[in-house]
Amino acid sequence: MSQDSKPAGDATVTFINVIEVPAEQVDMFIAQWRERAKIMSTAPGFRDSRLHRAVSSKTRFQLVNVAHWDSHQAWEAAMSNPEFQARMRALEDDRSVEVSASPALYEVVASYHEETRM
Repeated sequence: MSQDSKPAGDATVTFINVIEVPAEQVDMFIAQWRERAKIMSTAPGFRDSRLHRAVSSKTRFQLVNVAHWDSHQAWEAAMSNPEFQARMRALEDDRSVEVSASPALYEVVASYHEETRM
């Protein structure tokens, strides 16, 4: 994945990837995602990652991956891991899996947190 522009400075970034995959292939994709996530979780700068599954099988984007990284540089270094790259190539080369993904890095520009009430 290439980015058109890098986030300013060395700020924390959020990686978001919306994934279009046929509902009948979601479980297989999740199993493969877990293996790739294990690789990424050992990289310096990795904070966390969650894979979200659509409630409805009719939803266009069945999966959404959200991961947090210490910096753009940390994410970029992790993406270049040869083992991770090999697993991504294997996924891309597997003609039995119909996957379309839209990955990108994001910075927080606004937030809202409801206060806990007692």
